[in-house]
Amino acid sequence: MTRPWRARRLRLPRQHAEVDPTAELAAPEIGEPAAPSIEVARTTRLSETFRALRHRNYRLFYTGQAISLTGTWMQTVAQSWLVIELTDSKAALGIVTTLQFLPITIFVLPAGVIADRVNKRDLILATRALAMVQALLLAVLVAAGSVELWHVYVLALVLGVSNAFEQPTRQAMVVEMVGKDDLINAVALNSGLFNGARLVGPSVAGVLIAVAGTEAAFAINAVSFIPSILALTMMDLSELKISDRVAPARANPLRELREGLSFVKRTPAALMIIIIAAFLGTFGYNFITVLPLVARYVLQGDSVDLGFLTAALGLGAFLSALVIAGQRRATRSQLFVGGALFALLLGAVALSESFYLSMLFLFLTGVANIIFAATSNTSLQLATPDHLRGRVMALYMLLIAGSTPIGASLTGFMAEVLGVQVTIGMLAAACLFGVAVGFLYYITHREQVEATAHASAIVATAP
Repeated sequence: MTRPWRARRLRLPRQHAEVDPTAELAAPEIGEPAAPSIEVARTTRLSETFRALRHRNYRLFYTGQAISLTGTWMQTVAQSWLVIELTDSKAALGIVTTLQFLPITIFVLPAGVIADRVNKRDLILATRALAMVQALLLAVLVAAGSVELWHVYVLALVLGVSNAFEQPTRQAMVVEMVGKDDLINAVALNSGLFNGARLVGPSVAGVLIAVAGTEAAFAINAVSFIPSILALTMMDLSELKISDRVAPARANPLRELREGLSFVKRTPAALMIIIIAAFLGTFGYNFITVLPLVARYVLQGDSVDLGFLTAALGLGAFLSALVIAGQRRATRSQLFVGGALFALLLGAVALSESFYLSMLFLFLTGVANIIFAATSNTSLQLATPDHLRGRVMALYMLLIAGSTPIGASLTGFMAEVLGVQVTIGMLAAACLFGVAVGFLYYITHREQVEATAHASAIVATAP
């Protein structure tokens, strides 16, 4: 089982060498002076970092997403501020967050089945249109002075439904736009875009809300969906890189869902990633819930300090994404090292009582987070056949985002009972335990993991 897999790995460098634009510069003829290569190296490095953008469909998607995500982060800030203005209640703010993420918990797995059945581009178009209408309704209600808390609750639920169907579909469509060779680059660029928007959107929203009110932020978010929708309609679907292998005949949706879950269970390379993602998604990614409490009760800071702490986390993630984007493949060591560093740095945040140290630890936490997230996302997609990718990525998104109602509620309760620092320390310990379980699984199933790391290998070795 392992020899064919190793043979495929050994062929990869030769394939890349054939298209390496610097290959001729690496071996000049004897007696001739080597040409200056500093400028060429810089150009090559830059082109490697953004190589997924050479695919026209991905360029369109990326451009539309850049505008839309900035508006989305503006709405996130505006929605929280609106709830505070209406109620001055922390509980109400928690309910809105729960309602926005609960549909992901409930619907993301069925959404994965649908993503594998229909045209992914069209499904994403529908979800973007729904999100645009949601933002527009909020803008109109606030501008008219008739908004009530229950309106915000219902519309947060609508946005959650849109996200539940859009997220796994978008994840599964990325590889169709860029192919498997550029998948890690596209995943990293998406992560960088997300965190870049997280740096810009809230800052712009803060100023805009002070000048023009929350309705302006909601209206701009609604308008920001238009370039994204136009970009999707301009895609050339014939250029999508979809496997020619015939997918199994459509069955009962529940049976198809079980097929996706069964694939993960019997595919060691996928199961190993899901094990780690389950722990980090449930316990690690929800520590952001107590970050305001860290700023207020541990560091004795204010909202400005919270802004700097959040920005440090986002900046680390953004820069890490650019570095990961320059790589050609995801490695096993990145998966484990990224996950372990995330857990350890989260523990460091729990121990720190210095503002500047906490900023540094959060910056590094953002770096480690993207190392794990980009590597796990890419590795899972490479291990999954095309006709199952929507369902498998839906399970991944369930663990990463759909666990928020459970993880955030548990984190808040623990912070109330045990204290902020103890809670974050326990979350870090749970994450480290999850990485250890995943690593132990890898050690005990090394050959099976390596043999199933690529979907082509799984198909080739299937009985």
